[in-house]
Amino acid sequence: MKNNSIAVIGAGKWGQALHFALSQKQKCLISSRTPRDIENFVDLKTALECKYLIIAIPAQEIRSWLKENFVFKGQKILVASKGIEASSGQFLNEIYADYVSNKNIGFISGPSFATEVKQGLPCALVINSNSRKLFEKFSPFFPNFIKTYYSSDVIGAEVAGAYKNVLAIASGICEGLHLGKNAQASLIARGLVEMERFGKFFGAKKSTFLGLSGAGDLFLTANSTMSRNYRVGLGLASNRNLDEILKELGEVAEGIKTAEAVHNLSNKHNIYTPIANEVKLILDGKNPKDSLKDLLKN
Repeated sequence: MKNNSIAVIGAGKWGQALHFALSQKQKCLISSRTPRDIENFVDLKTALECKYLIIAIPAQEIRSWLKENFVFKGQKILVASKGIEASSGQFLNEIYADYVSNKNIGFISGPSFATEVKQGLPCALVINSNSRKLFEKFSPFFPNFIKTYYSSDVIGAEVAGAYKNVLAIASGICEGLHLGKNAQASLIARGLVEMERFGKFFGAKKSTFLGLSGAGDLFLTANSTMSRNYRVGLGLASNRNLDEILKELGEVAEGIKTAEAVHNLSNKHNIYTPIANEVKLILDGKNPKDSLKDLLKN
């Protein structure tokens, strides 16, 4: 393993954006399941020899990827995925715990559209880890246009990063139904309260939801067609078939599976999550206008 060598694993839009950003100050490798014509693209074996890894593969694929490919050799890891595993209801830190030492892993959160990062536009990210030393190791790798902050609230960052995608679908539905900006602002504000309520059950800190990881990322994702989850909501509002929406999207929309996971967890633990529950029902075929009526009367 080479000291200070760094690689991004996962070459979707977010993985490529992180690779671009990290390449500003040092050589950064990138790898994915499908070969890409990207500078410093390498095979997975070569990437895994690096001491520092940024893993940006879809949340629902992480368990199988770790099982099939990963051997822990003391690597320092940042997880750039956002979601909750639908099949088990487990958070990503719980999945990684079987493979990586607690002090060697952190999770990226904060408002950060990949397109703008690739343009070198300024943004702020939070590195969430139980180890401040890990933050201090990774922070210098980031370019000057990205300001990094440290937080130890891993579960709070995970809940916020996952839940905001579900709320972005809801916001897209709101926009697609032409309900107005009053309704959309109300939805997002109540969604933030709902997200914090859900996170509190699992031990998250309230302050996390008022900062970059929570409100910051939510306001970004739930207000722009640059968000793929928001675009899913727009499609659902037009009564389009989900398969058709995803085919046109051409990318993973993490909020779809996360809505299922949140719905199941909230039912299991009796957590009040009306917006997420309605998103799940709409994804299952419920008419969005019926969901609106139910949200307004409950």
